[in-house]
Amino acid sequence: MRSFRHDHIRQQRITPELVATIRQIGTFQGKEDLYAQQSPEMLETLRQVAMIQSTESSNRLEGVTVPPQRFKELMARKTRPKDRPEQEVAGYRAVLDAIHTRHADMRLSPKLILQMHADMFRLVPGGGGQFKTKDNRIIERLPDGRARLRFQPVSAVGTPKHVQDLCRLYQQEIEDSKIDPLLLIPSFVLDFLCIHPFGDGNGRIARLLTLLLLYQAEFHVGRYISLERIIEQTKETYYETLYESSQGWHEGEHDLTPWWSYWTGTVLAAYREFSERVGTFTSARGAKGELVAQAIERLPTRFRITQVEELCPGVSRETVRKVLNRLKADKKIKCVRRGPDAEWAKKD
Repeated sequence: MRSFRHDHIRQQRITPELVATIRQIGTFQGKEDLYAQQSPEMLETLRQVAMIQSTESSNRLEGVTVPPQRFKELMARKTRPKDRPEQEVAGYRAVLDAIHTRHADMRLSPKLILQMHADMFRLVPGGGGQFKTKDNRIIERLPDGRARLRFQPVSAVGTPKHVQDLCRLYQQEIEDSKIDPLLLIPSFVLDFLCIHPFGDGNGRIARLLTLLLLYQAEFHVGRYISLERIIEQTKETYYETLYESSQGWHEGEHDLTPWWSYWTGTVLAAYREFSERVGTFTSARGAKGELVAQAIERLPTRFRITQVEELCPGVSRETVRKVLNRLKADKKIKCVRRGPDAEWAKKD
């Protein structure tokens, strides 16, 4: 909550680049109703893919991974989790689904944050839903194997009050409407991560809260484009800007600008991707087929079907093969090796 005390937010420097980014996001936001008029099949495909990518990327950022086939079955609710990583993935998916469907009724509060944490760890032995009971530290592993303290979060004893104050001060600023939500939301997220209120799951809860607060501020791009995937793709910058903007946080002397710039850039990237996909999907070929075709365009000249599937979670292998055969008939690709490890190549 340091960002919200003593007018700290109002004392931050606003760069021309940041102003331009916020203006562009506003322009995209104004087109959301137009996007919503597109093919229901296309939008549903984007929603399903975003759900899968968000769950996978957010957990993978924390070192939680599940084999691809098991992951697909968990996301489709066709199996029960059998170990801790699978339990955490299933829990994250449940909270993500709740935000997508019930965000309007989820008023920000410590109680809500605890409930989200409890739901995310509901299948894990011992569960969640409690603030940390002992002090924690954010440790960085150096290339030579040594560890160093990256940040010292708020103490366990001080955590409940800090979270209470953060939620209250954020809501006050939102209701006051004098500062753009696109600056308030990342400030809340930074403060939340500096408090680090849980023994485990802080990063994932922070990203879920990001989606929730964007929804409540009428920015809906996270429904169709995975913000977590974009963060994973830029994770070095993600962690570096968090580090830059957390320096001096305890004293209320931190610089929010690096984190603001990264965070708003992530939202803008999501809107640009959404706009591009809406503009290129055609109902004649089907949304899933277009998704596969776009994935192939992004792959190297030679590729395997498994690589296509990794970029198109939620799309069946049959659909992928149909697109491959269509592109082959159009003489855009050719099969250079058949069998279980079949390999394809793009034509010039």
